[in-house]
Amino acid sequence: MTSPVDPLAVGQKMVAVLDDGRRTGTYKLAVAVALLDLAVELAPADPDAKVPIDLDVLTVRVMEQYWGQLRPFEGQVLRQSSDGRSVILKALSNLRNAVAGHREIPLETAKLLAPDAYEFCVAAVKDNVVRYPLKLLQNVGTSARAEHFLYDEPWLDSATKRSIREHGNQIWLLPGVARSLSRLAPLLKPAFQLAWAQDVRGMNSFLADEPDVAQHLFGADRVSLTRPAEVLAAAYGPQCFYCASRIRRDRQVDHVLPWSRVGLDGLTNLVLACASCNSNKSNYVPAPGLVERALGRGRESLQELADGIDWPSQYGRVESAARGIYVTITTATPVWHERSRIEPLTRVDFVWPVDGR
Repeated sequence: MTSPVDPLAVGQKMVAVLDDGRRTGTYKLAVAVALLDLAVELAPADPDAKVPIDLDVLTVRVMEQYWGQLRPFEGQVLRQSSDGRSVILKALSNLRNAVAGHREIPLETAKLLAPDAYEFCVAAVKDNVVRYPLKLLQNVGTSARAEHFLYDEPWLDSATKRSIREHGNQIWLLPGVARSLSRLAPLLKPAFQLAWAQDVRGMNSFLADEPDVAQHLFGADRVSLTRPAEVLAAAYGPQCFYCASRIRRDRQVDHVLPWSRVGLDGLTNLVLACASCNSNKSNYVPAPGLVERALGRGRESLQELADGIDWPSQYGRVESAARGIYVTITTATPVWHERSRIEPLTRVDFVWPVDGR
């Protein structure tokens, strides 16, 4: 039986991936960030458990990261590899062309609008992800052999569609890795994104020291939230979710679970907020009761509202991500309760709504 991994060792090896200077593209970084996000959502109750990662789900998480990055920056789509070629970006560009006129939308909306083009894109990206960044992610430094500290899947070295099916279309994170990554995600994810932005600068000479490139790549404004704002105001009234004040102007949409933590644009994770509450909440983890309130609007009700504007709800993902965050953060972590009230977390064993209704 494989022994559980040391969380500190996992963190050190993930940092080694960042320090590896042999990257010719951003794709290993994208897979690493996708695994960090999934580890939060799939954080097991047993800290030493092995956790399966579905390859289709992993592929879509990689696609989600690049989807908004295809917006032109200063009139140009940013290169993400040293040679300017990318199967992943080409596949996503074709999907964006299939939903022309709907550029600033979530990837899940593109799936609704152009299902055939979406499935074709997933297949192309998955093939590339499995054959290259996923296989090579654990190759660090000059050693020709990978040290399998995240997953031990030798079949990836010669992966085919048949071998993927034979292995259940999944890989298994080693014992303790999912829990370790979920705890390390708040530190590792920003570090990977910083390295990503630096790599993109190096691959696009016109950027130089452009300060806004990281915001362009990873900012919450990569998707227009105008339509969610309208449907939320119509369904729940033009008032702040947090302080209940009537919003007369400067209406803002806030991500209940911070975008910097999990990057969920689904309607379940969105609320109307006044400028004061939105600014004060910033990137703090919300108090558990606020997430319960957001979920308490009801799975079916939120799905119906989302369907009405061709928008994802992501109820299950929000619920899972919240559980993962609260299970893994320490009781000393500051959480946001309301404007100007930020206190250390003192309770993590809260109860979720049973049926989401």
